[in-house]
Amino acid sequence: MSLDPTALAALFTDARTQNKWTDQPVTDAELEAIFDLVKMGPTSANCSPARFVFVRTPEGKEKLKPALSAGNLEKTMTAPVTVIVAHDPHFYEQLPKLFPHADARAWFAGNETLANETAFRNGSMQAAYLIMAARALGIDCGPMSGFDKSKVDAAFFASSGWKTNMLINLGHGDSSGLFPRSPRFAFDEACVLA
Repeated sequence: MSLDPTALAALFTDARTQNKWTDQPVTDAELEAIFDLVKMGPTSANCSPARFVFVRTPEGKEKLKPALSAGNLEKTMTAPVTVIVAHDPHFYEQLPKLFPHADARAWFAGNETLANETAFRNGSMQAAYLIMAARALGIDCGPMSGFDKSKVDAAFFASSGWKTNMLINLGHGDSSGLFPRSPRFAFDEACVLA
């Protein structure tokens, strides 16, 4: 089943990375609805290593503020929600529950290199699912990598040991903050048929 052009536009062709926000809030119920879609996206062995902190209070934003680069400060402080997308380096402890078909925990326990690579790769996919889920539900996104990861980890994950991957602002975009759309590669510039 293919999506209709309107859906494709909402997810891809008309969707934009937002830098400025309206005052319209993003509710906790909307955040739960986003996660309910994200959790259905595929990950290897259903490992689901991503963890999400939805920073939406003034106290949470102040805690995040020292980690932000100057260029990301205003748009993050004014966004209704900033998602810290992290991953659990010990995600494999949940595999007996999430992948009961085999002893998948044994694939990763004691192999830190494989566990870290798997957590980062699959957690990054889950971040992309979050962007698509938010857009599908009418919520705009502004993903970012301009921040001090170690400061975010210290402020939010000192007890859990989770590791920050990226930040994604969520809200309802104000189009006056958009840059002109940047160029994209043509198929033959980025793709090879083998």
